[in-house]
Amino acid sequence: MYPSTAGTDPGGGLSTSDTPRLARHVRLTFCRTRQRPILQLPETVVVLNGSGADILELCDGRHTVAEIVAELGARYQTVPGDEVRQFLTRLVARRCVELADG
Repeated sequence: MYPSTAGTDPGGGLSTSDTPRLARHVRLTFCRTRQRPILQLPETVVVLNGSGADILELCDGRHTVAEIVAELGARYQTVPGDEVRQFLTRLVARRCVELADG
């Protein structure tokens, strides 16, 4: 259900108290042609699965990682918090997500 975490450093990543938000140059939108949520970046598009879009919708600079996991847990039965953190860590490394100033 959640995005693949292959190639992610299991020791690294975000803490549960970090507050992620989309970078200024990134837009989360829905592609009518693909019928999928996408991230629009300069000169590229990242096609997301539903759970990836659900995570990113909550990356508003107000929700902590722990709050994002809790919100998803209220929507779905099982939410692997470590996979959510790893997914966000990869997007931080790609500069699609940044951490809001505390």
